[in-house]
Amino acid sequence: MNNPFEVLGLKGWADQDEIRTAYRTLVKQCHPDMIQDPHLKEEAQARMVALNLAYEEALRLSSPKPMAPVGQTATVAQTILMAERCLSRDDPEGALRQLMRSEKRDGDWYYMQGKVLMALEQYESAHQSFREAVRRSPDNNVYRSGALAAVVAQRESETLHGKVKKAFRSILKK
Repeated sequence: MNNPFEVLGLKGWADQDEIRTAYRTLVKQCHPDMIQDPHLKEEAQARMVALNLAYEEALRLSSPKPMAPVGQTATVAQTILMAERCLSRDDPEGALRQLMRSEKRDGDWYYMQGKVLMALEQYESAHQSFREAVRRSPDNNVYRSGALAAVVAQRESETLHGKVKKAFRSILKK
């Protein structure tokens, strides 16, 4: 199944009100009852089925309740979506915990792990995660740009300017 948030035209961290609004807007645009042409009506019905499935899944994923009890596994797509939600809330540790629940690991999973590790300023580990994503999908330029960003961030953090920035951030967090 496609990412339910993308089907609804939303970011992965949309809340339930945003999901409902997007769903209602899309339903008004493509509801089969609004179409007279039999061929177009079939396409609209297929689109409605996809919208309904995406709507239900997006609501389930955006629920404040955890998707599965701690310790249980989840699909790669579920863990990536939950990790995105955590990152959008400035909770990279929570994002990493969500990723660890995944039952499998693919290129997207390693890419998301790299993004989380970048947020944690663990640039060398992030680079390794991005490189694993590239290894699994060599033609994906998004993965490659993540690996490059990690190398650049790591080099910058080793400069005097980078060390000063890090020191200021740690002071501000206290």
